[in-house]
Amino acid sequence: MGKLIDRYTYRVTWSEEDQEYVGLCAEFPSLSWLDKSQQKALSGIQRLVNDCVVDMQAASEEVPQPFSIRHYSGKLSVRITPETHRMLVIQAAESGVSLNRYIASKLH
Repeated sequence: MGKLIDRYTYRVTWSEEDQEYVGLCAEFPSLSWLDKSQQKALSGIQRLVNDCVVDMQAASEEVPQPFSIRHYSGKLSVRITPETHRMLVIQAAESGVSLNRYIASKLH
């Protein structure tokens, strides 16, 4: 498998419903791979993603860029209710920090 495939975000978790491990890839949310072994679930989803990328490239489709190599500005815009905004401003003031710093600390 190519380097691009290795840079995708993979996760293996237990599926109580299936009584097997499920391999997932964040960049390809519609794909999954079930197996009795964690290692095989991971290698299965990696092979499946590889096959999918090969098919997409052959069809001249845009292949998702791995999250790990995307550029992030560090800026995030979120819409909240005026009441929540007011509450956050008060909590930030009571903490003696800016609203931005207060919200950022809550996201960690």
